[in-house]
Amino acid sequence: MLHTRLTNARFLTMDPGHPVAHDVGVWRGRIVGLDDAVTSLPAREVVDLQGATVLPGFVDAHVHLAWAGLKQSTPSIAGCTRIDDVLARVEEAVTRTGSPGTWVSIAGYDQRALGRHLTAAELDEVSHGHKLYVTHDSGHGCVVNSAVLDLLPAGTPHENGFLAEGAMGAARALRLPYAQEELAEAIGRAARTCLAEGVTACAEAGIGGALLGHSPVELGAYQLARDEGLLPLRMRLMVAADTLHPVAAHERDGIPRALDLGLRTGFGDDRLSVGALKVFTDGGMMARTAALTGPYQGLDHAGQLQDDPDVIAATIVDGHLAGWQLAVHAIGDRAADVALDALERAQRVRPRPDARHRVEHAGLIRPDQLPRFARLGVSAVVQPNFLRYFGDDYAAIMGEERAPWLYRGRSFLDHGVPLVGSSDRPVTDGSPLRAVQFMVERASESGLTIGPEEGITVDEALHAYTVAAAHACHWEDDLGSLTPGKRADLVVLGDDPRRVDTSRIGDIDVVETYVDGHPTGGPAA
Repeated sequence: MLHTRLTNARFLTMDPGHPVAHDVGVWRGRIVGLDDAVTSLPAREVVDLQGATVLPGFVDAHVHLAWAGLKQSTPSIAGCTRIDDVLARVEEAVTRTGSPGTWVSIAGYDQRALGRHLTAAELDEVSHGHKLYVTHDSGHGCVVNSAVLDLLPAGTPHENGFLAEGAMGAARALRLPYAQEELAEAIGRAARTCLAEGVTACAEAGIGGALLGHSPVELGAYQLARDEGLLPLRMRLMVAADTLHPVAAHERDGIPRALDLGLRTGFGDDRLSVGALKVFTDGGMMARTAALTGPYQGLDHAGQLQDDPDVIAATIVDGHLAGWQLAVHAIGDRAADVALDALERAQRVRPRPDARHRVEHAGLIRPDQLPRFARLGVSAVVQPNFLRYFGDDYAAIMGEERAPWLYRGRSFLDHGVPLVGSSDRPVTDGSPLRAVQFMVERASESGLTIGPEEGITVDEALHAYTVAAAHACHWEDDLGSLTPGKRADLVVLGDDPRRVDTSRIGDIDVVETYVDGHPTGGPAA
């Protein structure tokens, strides 16, 4: 007997062997059959989906759930366009905090809306003896007041209180890490938002590290979230590369650096597991720290690498030798050169044909770099909503020649490069449907078309958020398509993305999200 039979729907299975179905049978959390194979079988429950369109649950291959959840409960200056308004909100947050000397965190900072960066001196005027830490929305910088600057190691670089990349990490290190319980609650808040958007599985893009980690025992926070029923979806946890350390492994193992006990990609189960090793090469475009081969339009610099290229390469090679899948953050084209050079060197030292290494973001990729991606078998894990929301700005700072190279779609596919969808939430909107819409029409919110030749079909965009994302996360045996034997994770939509006008895809309602064949509560979850 089936546990559940879902019927009267248009199931877009993403499986070319059976592309459309009308019935799905579920037993013990897995799909056991489609259509005639299950229609006549008895079931404990028959759910009439009333003609809805159903897809495999979306897989978001690059998120920051702990950060997203914490941001939801942190005072924010998002939406402010005047320095005075920002300072007023900061002062309001300070007055609600405890005794002087404590830390006050502020979210939602983006200098582009203000025309310039805040300064430490301005924050000093409203800090009232507190230590202020104002996080840039990109995650690649912050502004602090003088009380924090005075505590930083001598020589820490900053621009009137703005700290970028490693310097930001130095400021983060001054604070106590978040408690596991607080992180677990934040993870749960963000996970419910994911479910409401049809996302049933995520890859957390960096735990335990100096730049984006929230605690040296952050993996434990995810375990706590799971134990307490706060983790309703599947998670793969990328581990920050700066957590690697030298190990005395046997010489035949060829492992120079590793985590304790040799922990690496794949440890865990279908609900919570260790994913790729996260390696940073550069910063971000919002903060103007993505490393380019030529200067930003109108600026006198070309961003920055996170470290010396040889140091970055050594980390990538060591991670490869230790058996990790690598997720290499590279937004600018110069950073992509560093990433591809190191990945090529790693495969030369020890070939691993199915390593499934990934380049996270691949924000600006030159035409000559595309064949290298293909030759190395590297996936491009992109965030289409970056251009939907920030495209006008990104196109302006890249200039006419480079703007069409931003967050490519068609060129990756035409070169045989796996194109993987993701959000990088909370940096921007996490909705897969809005991202799918952008991947097809390549239009920003203002209507600016950015690299129209990079547009792909709706089917190809859905593939990026299901089949390709599952494969990039080593989930292909369980997720990505509605195929017998796979997990019954699916999203029920109010309309068919392939049949509505492209401009309406992002507004399609998510009616319900199922994990292991069980409804999770729909958009209000």
